[in-house]
Amino acid sequence: MKIEQINLYKVKMRMKNPFTTSFGTEQDREFILTEVKNGDGLSGWGECVTSENPLYIEEFTDSSWIMLEKFLVPLLLKREISHPDDVFDLFKPFKRNHLAKSSLDGAVWDLYAKEKGVSLAKELGGEKDKIDVGISLGIEDDIQVLLSNIQSKVDEGYKRIKLKIKPGKDVQVIERVREEFPDIPLMADANSAYTLNDTETLKKLDQFNLMMIEQPLTAGDLIDHAKLQKELSTPICLDESIHSYDDARQAIELGSGRIVNLKVGRVGGLSEARRIHDLCKEAGIPMWCGGMLESGIGRAHNIAITSLSNFTLPGDTASSSRYWDRDIINPEVKAINGQVDVPKGLGIGYEVVLDEVLKHTIEKKGF
Repeated sequence: MKIEQINLYKVKMRMKNPFTTSFGTEQDREFILTEVKNGDGLSGWGECVTSENPLYIEEFTDSSWIMLEKFLVPLLLKREISHPDDVFDLFKPFKRNHLAKSSLDGAVWDLYAKEKGVSLAKELGGEKDKIDVGISLGIEDDIQVLLSNIQSKVDEGYKRIKLKIKPGKDVQVIERVREEFPDIPLMADANSAYTLNDTETLKKLDQFNLMMIEQPLTAGDLIDHAKLQKELSTPICLDESIHSYDDARQAIELGSGRIVNLKVGRVGGLSEARRIHDLCKEAGIPMWCGGMLESGIGRAHNIAITSLSNFTLPGDTASSSRYWDRDIINPEVKAINGQVDVPKGLGIGYEVVLDEVLKHTIEKKGF
C-alpha cells in the first residue's frame, strides 16, 4: 500500500476523575492522534500516548509532535509499504521516540488490516474472542475512598485490581486493603518509586499474596531488579524497563522479573510488541497489556494485541466510561464481568467519531 496523506491531531481531553501515581496527578490528557490515508481515502488510526510532561518516559506531547512532523511523517509519506513491519524498520535509524513511532506504526497496521478486509486482531495473529481485563486505581489520601473504589470495581466484575503505591503509601495501604478484600486478585504498581535501599519495605509486601509488584525500581534498570527479585517471593513485573525486544531478552536472561507488562507505545508499536510476545511465550514469561489512559483509539490497539495467546493475565483495558464522559469511538469500549469483546470489524473494529476528535483538537496539521 502507499500512504498518500497523513493528519496529526493534538488532542486535549479531560478525564472524569483525577488519576494519581508516584509521578503526580493527571486529569487533562494531552496526546496525539495520527491518521494515515491511502489513495482511495481509506483511513488508519493510531494514538501517540504521551502526556504533557516527560514523567513516565522522556517523551512528551510537544516533543513527539516535533518528531512526527520533522522526521517520521516525511519518511512515511508517499512511500510504498508492503507490510506494517516495514514501518518499524523504516524508523529504526532514529533513536528512541517510541511513542511517536508507535502512533504511525499503529495507524499503518489499522489501514493494512482494513485493506485486507480483516480485523486488526486477526491480522496480528490473535486467537481470543474476549480478553480479561482489570482496573488500575490511583493513590488516594483517604483510605476509605480507595476501599469504596475497590468495592465498586469488584462489583463490576473486573478480574484484577491494581493499586498504585509510593513510599509512605505502600505497606499500610496494602495491609488495609487485604483486611477488607482477602481473596481478590491484587497487585501493586510502584512506577519506579523505590531503590534497593527499600528492599526491606518491599519484602513486607510478600505477606499479602500479591499477583506481582510492578516496576519497583528505576526505569530502564535490569540489574538491580534481578537483585531485588532474588529477595522477594512476589513476582516482579517489568514495565518501564522493557522498551524493546532486546530489553526483554536481557531481562529474561538476567532474571530481572517473572512477568512482563507490555505497552504498545513504550516498545515502538505493534510489530515490536508482537516480537516481544513471541519471545516471552517461548521463555514461559506471562504477559499482560498495560494502559496509558488511552482514548478509544489506543484502547482498540490494546485489545487487538491482547488477543494474542501469551497475554494470559488481565490487562488495564477498562471500559471507556471509566475515564471519559464521551469517548471518541463508536461503540465505546465496554467491560462486562471483567471481559471485553475483541471486535471482528475491519481494522481496529471501532468507528472513529471525527466530530468528537475535532471537539478536543487543539492543533491539527495535514501532510
